[in-house]
Amino acid sequence: MSGDLAARQAELVAALVAGGPLPPGFAPAPVEAARRALLRKRAADVARHWPLLAAGLGAHWPATFTTWADGRPSNGSLRDGWDLARELRDRGTLPPLGAEELAAREVASRYDGHRPPRPRRMPAVARAGGAVAAQFAGRVRLLRPAPR
Repeated sequence: MSGDLAARQAELVAALVAGGPLPPGFAPAPVEAARRALLRKRAADVARHWPLLAAGLGAHWPATFTTWADGRPSNGSLRDGWDLARELRDRGTLPPLGAEELAAREVASRYDGHRPPRPRRMPAVARAGGAVAAQFAGRVRLLRPAPR
């Protein structure tokens, strides 16, 4: 019996946060409302870790994030923001403030998109959207801001 409950709970969680199908016995409208609320909460959490990215997108932040995150399980706020910033960079739609924040993150830490970020120990230079950042002796400096 408890395995049955655990399986149903796992199905509901998958429907709420990972784009899974709606489990039988649940009303679609309340589940959809809860799913959208969780996406907005997740967007707010990511904005706390990536304030310049969120500020650069301005009023478009909630829609940009929720469209990107819909159907993707969370990897944590820091990594979700990093993955979104990289995707926006690759599409050429990363705002200048987000480019500066991404360059600073990329130069300070190694992140392969799969494992948690690790601090860099050696000097490094990173570029994102025209912004250039350097890290030496644990200090990160923005050498060139992104074009506005």
